[in-house]
Amino acid sequence: MSGEQIPIDPEAETGTSLEHGLHEVAPDLAYQRLTIVNVVYAGLPGAGDRRWILVDAGIPDSAGAIRRAAADHFGPDARPAAIVLTHGHFDHVGALKELAEEWDTPIIAHRLEYPYLNGRSAYPPPDPTVGGGIMSALSGFYPRGPLDVSPWLHALPDDGSVPYMQGWIWLHTPGHTPGHISLWRESDRSLIAGDAFITTRQESAYAVLTQKPELHGPPMYFTSDWRSARESVVLLASLQPERVITGHGPAMRGRAMREALSQLARDFDQVAVPKQGRYVHTPARANKDGVTYVPPKP
Repeated sequence: MSGEQIPIDPEAETGTSLEHGLHEVAPDLAYQRLTIVNVVYAGLPGAGDRRWILVDAGIPDSAGAIRRAAADHFGPDARPAAIVLTHGHFDHVGALKELAEEWDTPIIAHRLEYPYLNGRSAYPPPDPTVGGGIMSALSGFYPRGPLDVSPWLHALPDDGSVPYMQGWIWLHTPGHTPGHISLWRESDRSLIAGDAFITTRQESAYAVLTQKPELHGPPMYFTSDWRSARESVVLLASLQPERVITGHGPAMRGRAMREALSQLARDFDQVAVPKQGRYVHTPARANKDGVTYVPPKP
């Protein structure tokens, strides 16, 4: 059945609770839930100024919560060396411009996300007909850009390295957006997946509130290329990660998580792809300048 959840043993949930809603999943890796989305902090506690990385930038009006968590975790007035984006949807860039201005911090993203971050193009329209939950139904009202942070924008290197994140590489995991990326550290098999897959049913407000651990494909209402989304999940499952932090839902670890991720990759069309919807049979298309084609509403 399309949209079917893949439950995960709650024992697979990981993270030690800290101040300001942070959850530490490794000595140098923590995440913070900001209402409906997670941001990630990479760096050792007390690292100090320009010695840590922020991954994604939350919902609008979350700058204060991010600043307070960063100050407590890394030290007063500790600015990140960079803000790395998994993608540019509104719930991942809500505080981006405010923080970049205040911190004078480079923003690093995939070149295929540039049009949505330099004011050139809006994302394809969401599809409120998929998913069957209130979050999907309201998606037509969500901002879809473009945002203009071009003064701070820098491209990810072609060699797969991530500036200022030693030991990490970036992986192109499109489908949810054209330039969506995930971050992978081989040494301890840590994965920051963004919205390539998630651990809650994001279409449902109740699931978002309760955070019951389930493995899902990317949020349906904002995914505009399901074939690419499937290929991205297959790639990430093949890594056999030990711990994952996703854009939505609790961080997970261990064998139960890996088994669920493998099942998601194997049965993606049956459990992740909507039965019908605007982008199910025909994806939106985009290039380096932004969206070039959007299929008509069904």
